[in-house]
Amino acid sequence: QVQLVESGGGLVQPGGSLRLSCAASGSIFSINAMAWYCQAPGKQRELVAATSRGGRTNYADSVKGRFTISRDNAKNTVYLQMNSLKPEDTGVYYCNAGPRYDTVVAVGGDYWGQGTQVTVSS
Repeated sequence: QVQLVESGGGLVQPGGSLRLSCAASGSIFSINAMAWYCQAPGKQRELVAATSRGGRTNYADSVKGRFTISRDNAKNTVYLQMNSLKPEDTGVYYCNAGPRYDTVVAVGGDYWGQGTQVTVSS
């Protein structure tokens, strides 16, 4: 079993930055892929970014060039650096993890955090 705990959300102005963190504990060896999903108001949950233990990454088109996902395998922690934030980035950001990268990218892996709220507004 894997447990995920997110932190770092908050209220920021458009153009601002936030860094989200997700700390994993439990059977970390079983995790190959970690990702961030966002549930925006009135929208379906969408993949924001994903990374494998080996360093592969995927980004939603809407965040390319603005967000960066990174992973510290020694600390069992994944980060999402969010720059040039836009109001449409607003939502609850959920950390996700699983053993298969393709599954995590497509629909999400077996493990989910509780979420952290990101609000981008003037």
